[in-house]
Amino acid sequence: MDSDIPFTSLAPPMFNGNNYHIWAARMEAHLEVNDLWKTVEEKYVVPKLQANPTLAQMKNHKEKKTGKSKARATMFAVVSSEIFIRIMTIKSEFKMKDSKTIKEYSNKLLTIVNKVRLLDTKFPNSRLVQKVLVTVPERFEAIISSLENTKDLSKVSLVEILSAFQAQEQRRLMMNKEFVEGAFPAKV
Repeated sequence: MDSDIPFTSLAPPMFNGNNYHIWAARMEAHLEVNDLWKTVEEKYVVPKLQANPTLAQMKNHKEKKTGKSKARATMFAVVSSEIFIRIMTIKSEFKMKDSKTIKEYSNKLLTIVNKVRLLDTKFPNSRLVQKVLVTVPERFEAIISSLENTKDLSKVSLVEILSAFQAQEQRRLMMNKEFVEGAFPAKV
C-alpha cells in the first residue's frame, strides 16, 4: 500500500446479505477509522443551536451533524440495492394505516422484527413497545392513556399492548354490529 494514500480512502465493505458477522466487524473498523463509529454507537440526537451560540458550540454542532450524515450515507452506500430497497420499504411502511386491524399490523411488525433480529441486531422489547405506541392510529389513544396511567410502559410486554389494542378493536366491532343490528328492524 502506498504511504501517500490515507487509509480512510479505502472503500467500505459491501453487504449483500451474506456473512453478516464478517461484514459487521469490517464495517465497524471502517467507521472507527473515519471517526464515525461513535455516532452509530452513541445514538445521540443533534440538538438545535441556541440563540447566539459561541464559536465552540457552532463547531461542535456542525461536527455532530456532519458525523451523523456521513455515518448514515456510509451505511446506505454499503448495502446492495436489494437490501437498501428492503430497508426503505420497512421504514416507509412502519406506521399503521387506519384501515388495518391490529392483527394485520402486529403480523407485519413481527415479520419486520424477526428480519431485523436475523441480522443479529438487538431489538429490545421496550424499544419495540415504544415503536408500537407511536405508530398506531389515533383511535387507540384512549388505551395508550389508560396503560400510561396504570402501568410502567418500560416494563409492559408487546403481547400485553397488542392484546389491549385487540380487545378495544373487538369492543368497537361489537358495538358497531349491535348498533347496525338494532337499527336494522327500524328500517324494515
